[in-house]
Amino acid sequence: MNGVYMQFFGFKTKILSVITLSLASHYSLAAIPDMLKLDYAYYAPTSLVVKEQKLLEKALPKTQIKWVFSQGSNRSLEYLNSDSVDFSSTAGLAAALSRANGSPIKTVYIQSQPEWTALVVAKNSPIKSLKDLKGKKIAATKGTDPFLFTLQALETAGLNKKDVQLVHLQHPDGKTALERGQVDAWAGLDPLMASAQVQSGAKLLYRNVGFNSYSVLSTKEQFAKQSPEAIEAVIKAYEQARKWAKTNPDKLAELLARESKLPIAVAKLQLSRTNFEQNIPTAKHTNALKKSGSILTEEALVRPSTNVNQVIDQLFDAKYAQKVVK
Repeated sequence: MNGVYMQFFGFKTKILSVITLSLASHYSLAAIPDMLKLDYAYYAPTSLVVKEQKLLEKALPKTQIKWVFSQGSNRSLEYLNSDSVDFSSTAGLAAALSRANGSPIKTVYIQSQPEWTALVVAKNSPIKSLKDLKGKKIAATKGTDPFLFTLQALETAGLNKKDVQLVHLQHPDGKTALERGQVDAWAGLDPLMASAQVQSGAKLLYRNVGFNSYSVLSTKEQFAKQSPEAIEAVIKAYEQARKWAKTNPDKLAELLARESKLPIAVAKLQLSRTNFEQNIPTAKHTNALKKSGSILTEEALVRPSTNVNQVIDQLFDAKYAQKVVK
């Protein structure tokens, strides 16, 4: 009798194990939404790779993948905050500014370290130094890395935003305004900046790679709590794209040129300024952002009581990338 009971008990245990495994599998799949929404941008080349190679569609065949185009970090963050996207490609400092002003976002992955912005003047401009910008018109997209770069650059010359006329235009419109002589300088963003150099002979008046914040991937805190598996799947795809970008620079340039409808020379110039050796958020990234973050307080872009360093510490969450990156 005991033997029969043990056999039955063992059989029952196996059934329970199968049910438990089945439920675990079910909940794991259920944690990834039926639709994932991401943005893509010419200033974030790995996003183009993920989209073009359908890396997420292949990894998550039961999930609908929706792509939304972003012209700049400000648009990308608007889409994230309005739930138009679940993942946002932006500059790190723009993400910090968004969080400092109340947006509950988390930066979960570092896409690259680009030198994607500089202060640009026209080919025959008489402006030779930052000091020459006093009283001049500068086109910049508010809330983006080029805008924050401009403020930091002016500070090195003892100037601030009150000493110049900041003209708030989206990046493509800023480039057009510079070429038409409607502004004296433009806070450029690649690939438009590289295009201005190659096609109209525009000059980089001021460069400082240290004032360019990292290219990051962010999501909302609530989404992170609800769908950690989705974050891991997305990071895995972006990591795959990053590795491909490193080993296929010519193909990446061709993809960027095709997507942005710009000459291959422009794409190559942009990519020559992009370092793809980044992935997991670390103290190096937070510390770099803290050095730049002081400009947010100095220029009253955040509330006076805001602890920017604390905001930056709260912004980064490396655990997803640590789990995924090999």
